[in-house]
Amino acid sequence: MEQRVAPLDDPVGASLGGHHAHLTRRAGRAATYLPGVATFCAVAAGPDPEAWADLASLLGPGEFADMFSCPAPPPPGWEPVFTLEGRQMIWPGDSRPGHPHARTTAGVVELGAADVPEMLDLVARTRPGPFLPRTHELGTYLGIRHNGRLVAMAGERLRPPGWTEISAVCTAPEARGQGHAAHLITAVATRVLARNERPFLHVAEANTGGIALYERLGFTTRKHVTFRGYRVP
Repeated sequence: MEQRVAPLDDPVGASLGGHHAHLTRRAGRAATYLPGVATFCAVAAGPDPEAWADLASLLGPGEFADMFSCPAPPPPGWEPVFTLEGRQMIWPGDSRPGHPHARTTAGVVELGAADVPEMLDLVARTRPGPFLPRTHELGTYLGIRHNGRLVAMAGERLRPPGWTEISAVCTAPEARGQGHAAHLITAVATRVLARNERPFLHVAEANTGGIALYERLGFTTRKHVTFRGYRVP
């Protein structure tokens, strides 16, 4: 019998098998996102060599397998590419996040396909995490513009049942210190709560400033995680 896993313990697999099924490619017991959307992969829970063989077939030799926070170790021959310590944080209730420096949602604009070049440029300058040309298809992304130029953004990424991940929180260096991140996190979280889901997010342990901001907004740490990536043999 296959082990049942809580949605937040396998947010990638839960998203690929649910809300993001239309953005999924699958082989047997392995799945990943379509090219250009995200690199995250999922395999069946537990040590399952057949699932890893399915993933190797799905991705191809020498390709990158971004396993996100999947704790299952790969079989021999899968070369480690990176390991990053982080944490998963959740909004603990259904009230709206608040912060003394977070403004109302006025001034926030919704971003779409036409904004992708600017979104990619902002990500390249700020490096909040993986963001590809089709990542915006995962959910709603919001931004703040100054003199017409995109200077900050945040949006929705993984969507396990009952939850929405807030991701790609970033602010251009020249626009920092103005509360844009708190403003956008509040705006995204408010949308998530309005559809009776709860916000959650992932953050690297080294990002102490980000962790402090999320805690001030009301997020709490659910668990510590390790992000891993491998090269397909």
